Amino acid sequence: MTAYIRWVSALSRGAAIISLLLLAAAILVVTQMVVFRYFLKASTYWQTDFVTFALVAMTFLASPYVLMEKGHVGVDILQMAAKRPWREILQSLAGLIGLIFAAMLAWSGWHYFEEAWSYGWTTDTVWALPLWIPLLPLPVGIGLMALQYVAELAKIWGAHE
Repeated sequence: MTAYIRWVSALSRGAAIISLLLLAAAILVVTQMVVFRYFLKASTYWQTDFVTFALVAMTFLASPYVLMEKGHVGVDILQMAAKRPWREILQSLAGLIGLIFAAMLAWSGWHYFEEAWSYGWTTDTVWALPLWIPLLPLPVGIGLMALQYVAELAKIWGAHE
């Protein structure tokens, strides 16, 4: 299980790096859009969509890393007050609920992505971006988060030792 935890941690870090690159790209595109619209008086037609999709993708792709680093907001007053065996039970219960939610969201996101791919859906803008591109980060990011939940549960249960 230690190898699994290392493997999933590496995937989570890789997704976080991609997320960081998307943030940098979004910043550059917003800067380009401002320069084109306000200084060059040129129209922009793809930049707003790109920035929106990049920020959403960044959120989904960064979520497994944030989980790994315990950065998600949580109410842990009961866990902190509980003694050792009960604390681990509460952490396990929260992890299992998170895993189930992430797995269901990844599965439904994959279904939505597959429909967009199969039917050739595009955005309703002039850019007409194939819709599968902005939909793919949902099942990938949340699927990785589900894998990260399994790794976090393994850590709670002592499988990393």
